Amino acid sequence: MNDIGTAAASQAATVSARISPVGGLDILSRHEVARLRGASDSGLHALLRRCALAVLTSGNISDDPRAILEQYPDFDIQVLQQDRGIKIELSHAPAQAFVDGQIIRGINELLVAVVRDIVYVATQLEQDGGELDGSAGLTQDVFAILRNARILTPQIDPNLVVCWGGHSISRDEYEYTKRVGYQLGLRGMDICTGCGPGAMKGPMKGATIGHAKQRRRRNRYIGITEPGIIAAESPNPIVNHLVIMPDIEKRLEAFVRMGHGIIVFPGGVGTAEEILYLLGILLHPDNADTPFPLIFTGPRQSAAYFEQIDRFLRLTLGDDVARHYQIIVDDPAAVARAMVKGIDKVRNNRLDTKDAFFFNWALQIPLNFQLPFAPTHETMRALQIHRDRPRHELAADLRRAFSGIVAGNVKEQGVQAIERFGPFEIDGDEEIMRALDKLLQAFVEQQRMKLPGGAAYVPCYRVCNT
Repeated sequence: MNDIGTAAASQAATVSARISPVGGLDILSRHEVARLRGASDSGLHALLRRCALAVLTSGNISDDPRAILEQYPDFDIQVLQQDRGIKIELSHAPAQAFVDGQIIRGINELLVAVVRDIVYVATQLEQDGGELDGSAGLTQDVFAILRNARILTPQIDPNLVVCWGGHSISRDEYEYTKRVGYQLGLRGMDICTGCGPGAMKGPMKGATIGHAKQRRRRNRYIGITEPGIIAAESPNPIVNHLVIMPDIEKRLEAFVRMGHGIIVFPGGVGTAEEILYLLGILLHPDNADTPFPLIFTGPRQSAAYFEQIDRFLRLTLGDDVARHYQIIVDDPAAVARAMVKGIDKVRNNRLDTKDAFFFNWALQIPLNFQLPFAPTHETMRALQIHRDRPRHELAADLRRAFSGIVAGNVKEQGVQAIERFGPFEIDGDEEIMRALDKLLQAFVEQQRMKLPGGAAYVPCYRVCNT
């Protein structure tokens, strides 16, 4: 389905081609195509180029959001309107996305997902403005994006397990994520992750074997990402449903609205951010009776990691927070059994409350968990990390602190801000600051915050009042 425009493409590092999209891209209007072309005030072309290049280098492992663009500086993508539909024109695209002159079908499908989601957010959500305001309106936006991506599947019993964890983990930890995924696959569970490498790839890879042994077809390996992170975490090759949410907050809400349970593997600050997001929601009084299985797990070598996380959560949010999660070490089958048991409770609760299986409408997510947080030196200093706040509100600002560190580590705007103004400053209650500093130091010592090329980690943050 390609018109190759480069001679001797098999010997070149890049390929230029005009491809026919596959995978369910609706026809586009002339206005939508125009917004995707060239440099314009909309900024859509730069966004399209960045996300498309991440997809075309699927499987690459890099912590540097600028590395891929520097590696392929001449890459370009254009969406062309034609009488019989659209074509996608790629110029100087990574040759690894092609085999024998044909774009790999899975990459073609992910490329279509990029175009689909960028167009939908820009032309539908942003222009329509939505019929609902506040928290309900933002939840409706999340639902609309997922529905447009055709991954909300009715008439299927709850079986979607979200897996969180680091993209830069040890080999033992990665192998363990595969073993857990295998056990989930044997039990008919589908997998949803952040779509990148490491703990986001392993569970999907393991599940493919479990699904194959059970002769299970039409399996879902869903990857949910956002523009600020995709360049540093290109989609892994197993993802067969990709969704690009417009910001990290909608990405996190998509995980908890779609997922029927969550497993957390070892990771770094991004994983800590995800944990605090979910626990902050579960600690909200309106969600006290909502079942949501949450399991922390890893190989025996990673037991200390979860002990550190557990101590930090208890110190900051109180010992009662531990009732919302289980810690299971070095036992993949036990993890899968516990998750299946927890999802059975979710199913019964959804039946009792008449809530949908495919989207958790009943879960109350406060507005301060939904509003996009732009990490700047000013907003990071303004975080209110104090014990006298309600626990779910404290969790929200702790989540933002970790989100800022993620931005300073791997997101282009955050990296540029740190280069220009120095590290972010995080302040708050002395005991919490000491615990936060200790946890972050442990992440550094365990090499959970790596830099490209193996360079020594230089913190993008400074914890005050320690």
